[in-house]
Amino acid sequence: METNQEIEVPKKYVTKRDGTKAEIKAVRIKERLQGLVEGLNMDYVNLDLIVAKVYRGIYSGIKTSELDTLSAETCAYMSLVHPDFSKLASRIEISNLHKETEDDYLKVVEALDQLVDKQGRNASLIHPELMRVVKANRDEINARLDYSRDFNYDYFGFKTLERSYLLKREGKIVERPQHLLMRCSLGIHLDDLESAFETYDLMSQLWFTHATPTLFNSGTPKPQMSSCFLLTMQSDSMEGIFDTLK
Repeated sequence: METNQEIEVPKKYVTKRDGTKAEIKAVRIKERLQGLVEGLNMDYVNLDLIVAKVYRGIYSGIKTSELDTLSAETCAYMSLVHPDFSKLASRIEISNLHKETEDDYLKVVEALDQLVDKQGRNASLIHPELMRVVKANRDEINARLDYSRDFNYDYFGFKTLERSYLLKREGKIVERPQHLLMRCSLGIHLDDLESAFETYDLMSQLWFTHATPTLFNSGTPKPQMSSCFLLTMQSDSMEGIFDTLK
């Protein structure tokens, strides 16, 4: 029997950060992305196409952070079309990280300092001297942090920091890229704030970066910051190599 009754499409809902739920609307996703496209080539970055792809991948009850991740991954897949898709992907991820982390650097280092292991023993990731410097110079350090510089990283660069460099607490990222660079700078210079801020500014503006051991360990309880070094072999042979090692 024919019928003119329309099939009702189930509504999808997003779980917000405060636990409440709201209906997901494509226009809201687009508005979220529109706030992050300044300076991008909009002849190639088609927001309607991105929104359509994202909406198809949404399930009801998805968290806002997961929705951002889905949007970022969708943009990253489209970076072969134009590199500005990668920039937008990075901006989405970084914007989401900013919502999940603290602005106040003292709160960041305190969260990392108060870690304990499964047996309840102290497992701080912050060196006592770094904690002392941050407590004594809280306002000045916060004033020098420029979180807009986080957006200088492309998607691949940010995901590398997220996966391997940014410090975590109970599996959740606590640091922003600028926090990492400030920890590295203060760990090197401590009370010499002028030099620390100079180092921070140069790194955060991407003029140079320190090697991985410094980024990993500076400002932590075991600040081993040595990188690789070279030795001259006694001769270019197995005997020469092992003679050098001996």
